[in-house]
Amino acid sequence: MNTEQTLQQMRSLKLTGMASAYQTLLSLPYNQHPPTDQLLAQLVDAEMLHRQHQKTVASIRAAKFRYQAIIEEIQYLPERNIDKNLMLRLADTAFIKRAENVFITGATGCGKSYIASALGLQACQMGLKVGYFSMTKLLQRFNLAKADNSISKELARIEKMHLIILDDWGLQPLDNPMKITLLQMIEDRHGRASTIITSQLPVAQWFDFIAEPTLADAILDRLMQHVHRIELKGESMRKKQKSVVNQVS
Repeated sequence: MNTEQTLQQMRSLKLTGMASAYQTLLSLPYNQHPPTDQLLAQLVDAEMLHRQHQKTVASIRAAKFRYQAIIEEIQYLPERNIDKNLMLRLADTAFIKRAENVFITGATGCGKSYIASALGLQACQMGLKVGYFSMTKLLQRFNLAKADNSISKELARIEKMHLIILDDWGLQPLDNPMKITLLQMIEDRHGRASTIITSQLPVAQWFDFIAEPTLADAILDRLMQHVHRIELKGESMRKKQKSVVNQVS
């Protein structure tokens, strides 16, 4: 069997990473080819890395992040009140394995969703399953699932995620059935998975936002047992970036 046939068989078996590595090796002078045992190890490593990369890409696509954000691009300006040491600790994603939560609060445009997306993307790169939901769309999704009797299936799907991001918590009023659904979702994940919540409302106002003491106690008690808080300050990052663009123009 010649090398071209070998490459074709690798591709037909979906050993894409292995085929790519083998093709690169064939382009080298013969005296630079590794011994057979090293060659096999290199090809297996290449295939493993390729599959890990593909899995990460698929996880990022499935998460549906609002921003393709990365930790390294977060701006630690003094006026933003971001604890860099806390961010570095969160970036290792160990908080997810400990089933801890993160609250990110601040005014509109201050970068809450960006930071949440960056942490979510980091989790995907660590092989974790992440879901990003704007609260408005999540509530619509739950209402549709209730209408076609698939709400149990929807909650079970969310329960399996290592991390969910609830963006713009507190913007839309909740009726009692939706509060109960949210409680069920949080209860299913409590102690076993993590949640990041972004909100324009300070945490102190969340109880009043839920506006039903028994359900508010139940929801917030579960969310706040093990939580890291990021309270952003300063002017809107979007306005600042727009101002920079206008100055350059």
